[in-house]
Amino acid sequence: MERIKDPHIVRLIEQIGEHYRTNISNRFMRPVLLQLQIDKNTWDQIEVLTEKMELFRYHGFHLDELYRQIAACARFVEIARNKSTIKSKMSAIPATSDKILSDMAVNNFASNLKVFSDLLNELYISLAEMDKKEAGEQGKPIYSQIPELYNIGRLLVGS
Repeated sequence: MERIKDPHIVRLIEQIGEHYRTNISNRFMRPVLLQLQIDKNTWDQIEVLTEKMELFRYHGFHLDELYRQIAACARFVEIARNKSTIKSKMSAIPATSDKILSDMAVNNFASNLKVFSDLLNELYISLAEMDKKEAGEQGKPIYSQIPELYNIGRLLVGS
């Protein structure tokens, strides 16, 4: 399959990265998030999707790599969705002069995580539709060959 350069996909990936950096992994939340039980490979995949956009903007994205990055982000969403864990870890961080901003980051985390999850889901659906078209009637779409994607909907939606 050719590299993906579709403007809608590129815009979605940019939006996901911007939202993640601004609202999820900001200076207030990052120390707490790094305490979550997430392996290094998953963090690396999340970083590539959310922070390394320039590496792929002109050359395009590999579909299988995007799927794996979405799966890593979905695992993150599932783990981070546990609000009590996030709030308890935040309460252990010493108060700073930015206490109000820190409290806002914590209190808005669940809704920001939901937006992140919705954006990831939109990206996954767009990629899957493109994948099905590429595979044609006789072919097998790439997403059906990646085990990490079997329960992607449950991870992102939380059902």
